[in-house]
Amino acid sequence: MSPDTSMSERDAAAGGPRDREGVRERAGADEVARLRDRIMECDRELIDILRRRLDLVREIGSLKERLGIPVTDPRREAAVVRKAAELAREEGLDEELVRSLIWSIMSAARQHQRTPARDPEASES
Repeated sequence: MSPDTSMSERDAAAGGPRDREGVRERAGADEVARLRDRIMECDRELIDILRRRLDLVREIGSLKERLGIPVTDPRREAAVVRKAAELAREEGLDEELVRSLIWSIMSAARQHQRTPARDPEASES
């Protein structure tokens, strides 16, 4: 190597600190990408669970309509939120986050109960 070769060029050529730092950065970026892929898979699962829950809600809405039962049941909703908060606490999760999430889901569910249950085969054709 010539005396004009920079320190970083010598490090890279010799597998020195700067070269190792680049390898670590690439490995770290690969790990971040892998973890992000896992988060996306969790999001897909959450969306699938939400869809299945809303399908069940529509079925309940249809049944309530046939039986002449009111769509809303504030006591039942409060019990569902309390149970979700209890489960969150047992899992070490933020109870307020879970309460807020469940209330939001139930608010959307009220609208879905007023919508007839969808035929899963109809959307596939």
